[in-house]
Amino acid sequence: MTILLMGHPNVGKSALFNRLTGANITESNYPGTTVDFTEGYLLVEGKECKVIDVPGTFSTEPKDEAERVALDMLEEHKGAIVVAVLDATKVERGLYLAFEILERDYPLILALNMWDDAKKENIKIDVERLEEILEVPVVPTVARSGQGISELVERIPQASRVDPGKLKERIEESGKKSRGTKHAV
Repeated sequence: MTILLMGHPNVGKSALFNRLTGANITESNYPGTTVDFTEGYLLVEGKECKVIDVPGTFSTEPKDEAERVALDMLEEHKGAIVVAVLDATKVERGLYLAFEILERDYPLILALNMWDDAKKENIKIDVERLEEILEVPVVPTVARSGQGISELVERIPQASRVDPGKLKERIEESGKKSRGTKHAV
């Protein structure tokens, strides 16, 4: 099994990668580019899995070389599980990339990283509701301290594919229900 860590630049993907793989890492350049990526290994349910820290990207529609490499790596690993690493202080931004990954039919799990920063900024995220709407596992993490890493590893096998059309319907329905409330999801 291959696990791709994907997310925007500066969301803590590399720190999360280091927590997941420890010292068992290899740094490489993607063939034909100067773009670095890192790969290592992790045990999930007793099985060794390759973990790849994909270069940061805002979208699956590349605008620069690093984003092109991110898309190429995604396409090269069709059977991979994707851990979308989102900045918990800016969840809406990261969800766009997560939706694009789901549209490409990859099993997905969300890591809401920098959870401690979200708490400090008094940002409230209803993790259970977000998980219910998206129908993918959602795990708050703090890569710097290791908070949530064990749960993330335990939940990787639960990563799921989602029908984009049905997801859109659930989001629209959820928006109708939450009108008038102070915080969505």
